[in-house]
Amino acid sequence: MKRLALALYLCVPLIAQQIQLPKGILKKKPHVTFLADDQTVTAGRATTLALHFTIEPGFHINSHTPRALTLIPTKLAVQDDNTFTVKSVDFPRGHDYAFAASPNDKLDVYTGDFVLTAHLTAKRGPHTLKGLLHYQACDTASCYPPSTLPVELHFTAR
Repeated sequence: MKRLALALYLCVPLIAQQIQLPKGILKKKPHVTFLADDQTVTAGRATTLALHFTIEPGFHINSHTPRALTLIPTKLAVQDDNTFTVKSVDFPRGHDYAFAASPNDKLDVYTGDFVLTAHLTAKRGPHTLKGLLHYQACDTASCYPPSTLPVELHFTAR
């Protein structure tokens, strides 16, 4: 019975993606918030920017490396810019999460606050890093349709 409950939990998001529901049936809430804070980096040298996010209490999102292929990983897509180059983005480790119905089946998730680290090199001057965070928020009862959160961070290279 526990395995059936877990299988349903994992499959419902995939089924929900295939069903066209009328607008307004599922109220979309911003379960993840980007906390933009202006930053200063050294121009012309490899440096990092910290991208701070917070997840609404009572919710979790899959890490960037979920333990099952059916789970939607958290990803960040960064828009290209000719004034700076993003080489990579580091994600933190997720932590174990299990449902009461299946305590031995652990998920790899983020909860609360988490920080992504963007590795980049920028020319001197003001810049804006733009991107999209793709994630799927879940609570203890269900998962919501995948969401995309705009990310915009102003920084100065000196």
